[in-house]
Amino acid sequence: MTAVLAAATLLLAAGCSSGDEADQAGGGQGAPSSPASSSATTGSTAPKAPPAKGSVKVAATLTEDLKSPWGLAALPDGDLLVSSRDEGTITRIDVDSGKKTEIGSVPGVAPAGEGGLMGLAVSPSFASDHLVYAYFTTESDNRIARMLYDERKSAGQQLGAPDTILRGIPKGVIHNGGRIAFGPDKMLYAGTGETGDRGLAQDKGSLGGKILRMTPDGQPVHGNPSADSVVYSYGHRNVQGLAWDSEKRLWAAEFGQDTWDELNLIEPGKNYGWPEVEGKGGGSGFVDPVAQWRTEEASPSGIAYAAGSIWMAGLRGERLWRIPLAGAEPSADPQSFLRGEYGRLRTVLPVGGSGGGSAVWLVTSETDTRGTPEAGDDRILRLEVK
Repeated sequence: MTAVLAAATLLLAAGCSSGDEADQAGGGQGAPSSPASSSATTGSTAPKAPPAKGSVKVAATLTEDLKSPWGLAALPDGDLLVSSRDEGTITRIDVDSGKKTEIGSVPGVAPAGEGGLMGLAVSPSFASDHLVYAYFTTESDNRIARMLYDERKSAGQQLGAPDTILRGIPKGVIHNGGRIAFGPDKMLYAGTGETGDRGLAQDKGSLGGKILRMTPDGQPVHGNPSADSVVYSYGHRNVQGLAWDSEKRLWAAEFGQDTWDELNLIEPGKNYGWPEVEGKGGGSGFVDPVAQWRTEEASPSGIAYAAGSIWMAGLRGERLWRIPLAGAEPSADPQSFLRGEYGRLRTVLPVGGSGGGSAVWLVTSETDTRGTPEAGDDRILRLEVK
């Protein structure tokens, strides 16, 4: 693939598009840019960057034959929970044997199009409260609920009734967002989509096209841009990747329309441009992405931080991107791995959870109705990364 530095000129979102997370057009490669904010870099010396060129080794296939896997979260003992978008179930994966155990279904999930049971997160206080959080689509909205996970009960019956902590996130056939994660501050963050209704992204009164920050009970957090709102940043099209680096900076990946997919450094209250601008060159009032890709090379979903880099799963791009960081900016051009080897890639999670290690879990997404599944799909891979 020919490497092309990302254009620095203004690129407005062109015409109508299917808005589909898979059906996008374009070509090219992501490139680094200047930091989103000088205040994001801590200390008086420049941060040490990882090597310009990295590596990926598929160390093991943990498990196979998953159906429409989407969200992934690690339990304190290292075992994994994975959601099935279309079946509305959560399955536990033993990280030693790969054994799958369905722990239960989430009532009220109404899968359709890009909606269903999506992001998962484990409570930071799981040892004492045993709570699992899920982002899912219902008949009326997208919402976030928490459920008690009781391992003493029979398989399939281990999830308690959902306790909804946030409702009213707009739903659509497309652009439902869906990623949730607890940050270093132990607050819950969520990436949402604008459902194809572009105006929602700039409407601060809507939960669509936003990154949200809330307490574990679903309430606005002290320090949010508006004291009475969970909205943390806006102007997003469809956020499905959230990760924090070693300096606790928040990064997010989102789908472009026809031109540029984006990796953004997120700061509270900032406007990330959609639908006024797609990619770099937004000008005053908008935050440019730190890196961008032609949509056919990425269509990014989950991201993770490990070994000094952001690792980004590509759906249509069918590859894993590495973006090495030096503080708040890339230190070298993005580099791709596994191109076409496992099909569509959905979710990345650091092994061990800290993000500082040298291994990640990678979830494929061939059974989401847009892939071409083969025997064994979908699967979770363990990758050794540098």
